[in-house]
Amino acid sequence: MNSQATEQPLIFRKLVKAHLIAGAIFLTISMFGGLFYSLALLQSYPFEGLEIFSPGRVRMVHTNLIAYGFLFNCFVGMLVWTVPRLTGNSLTSEKIGWLTFWAWQLICTLTFIGILLGYAQAVEWGETPIFVDPLVVVGAILLFIQFFPPIAKCKDKGLYVSLWYFSAGLVWVALTYLMGNYLPQFFLPGASGAAVTGLFIHDLVGLFVTPMGWGMMYYFVPIILKKPIFSHGLSLIGFWGLAFFYPLNGVHHFLYSPIPMYAQYGAVISTIAVEIVVTTVIVNFFMTLRGRGDALRTNLPIRWFFTGMVLYFLTCLQCAYQTTLSAQKIIHFSDWVVGHAHLVMFGVFSFWINGMIVYLWPKLCKKEWFSDKINSWAYWLTTIGLIIMFFDLMAAGLVQGFLWKGLVSWESSIIYSIPFWWVRTGAGILMIAGQLGLFLNMWWTSSAGKKIDSPPPASPVVPEPTPAV
Repeated sequence: MNSQATEQPLIFRKLVKAHLIAGAIFLTISMFGGLFYSLALLQSYPFEGLEIFSPGRVRMVHTNLIAYGFLFNCFVGMLVWTVPRLTGNSLTSEKIGWLTFWAWQLICTLTFIGILLGYAQAVEWGETPIFVDPLVVVGAILLFIQFFPPIAKCKDKGLYVSLWYFSAGLVWVALTYLMGNYLPQFFLPGASGAAVTGLFIHDLVGLFVTPMGWGMMYYFVPIILKKPIFSHGLSLIGFWGLAFFYPLNGVHHFLYSPIPMYAQYGAVISTIAVEIVVTTVIVNFFMTLRGRGDALRTNLPIRWFFTGMVLYFLTCLQCAYQTTLSAQKIIHFSDWVVGHAHLVMFGVFSFWINGMIVYLWPKLCKKEWFSDKINSWAYWLTTIGLIIMFFDLMAAGLVQGFLWKGLVSWESSIIYSIPFWWVRTGAGILMIAGQLGLFLNMWWTSSAGKKIDSPPPASPVVPEPTPAV
């Protein structure tokens, strides 16, 4: 018998594919939830009078399925692809991989059903029902068991920076989730609970989503451009800056609150400091692009990645400004904040994931894209829709804030907001059309795409070249 026939493959391709498909399904549900919620603000809600589909519950479904259904699934799929290639070691077990996959889909489904039935927690971004929370921690532990052994066995003298980010993100996620979903709920009432909730909101983004996103960028951009990252030193500055400053940001969600002012001032300063950290990452990637600027025109994955990078710089620049106490007097509780959230969670991390999908999907299916034109339309519809939504909500927030500052009645501010809300709904429809186009193209590629002609590999899986350190 050929020994290669029984050798465990380096990459569990079906598992990667399954996570990306699950992520696409949950993103589709989430985006339609966001569309329905926007219609409620326009007095055109399609489920009027149905408590189970009340706008408040649908909004929580929208945010939670983005975080846990879409981002988490796609990041885990990305780890299944990248960690073996960066370490040269296979993952712990394909069975553990599939157990984690189905456990996570159960978590997302229970979250979806539990929120609609009214079992949400009063924790922003942590509305997952209390009976789901232990399962999330178990899922995080399974990820640790799956991905840390190959990293620990890596024989390279220095780990590539992507593995730094992945390792830290896997450690931080379970600790962050436990802190945010249990301490405010059971042990810390009032202002202290709010402070921890703020830490959870930002640590979920900064200590899991951001490390996974940056690590993904540090892997795929050099691979696609076929050149090493510009500076390993800058990448480490970004890592340690993220680890030091980001956990201190969360209290800026509760400025002018009973939380001690030293904590509020510390959050403002650390939020501004994060912009410096982000600048090092942006410089690193754009210097990597130097001499290959044509890739922005000819290579769609690179265009997704670098568009998301520009939006990330804009997001953090905006965050550094809007976290100041003077700016908060105007924009607090306004639609400005909603636009900011969409810019970072969709315009940055979803764009990076889209770039990964456009690059990986033909490799997973071993077929050419069914239609490159659909992929191009998906990029432009999504990008144009997002930019319109961002500037529309930013303008709406300023109008609302100055009206409230002038003590105009709440009802009047709603009347002035309605035109902006119509534009937001239209922009959201463009974004949905773009994403559905990409997802349908994935389906058609898998089912009807032209097979990629390639010679048979000499071994079960031939790893791609590891980006240079």
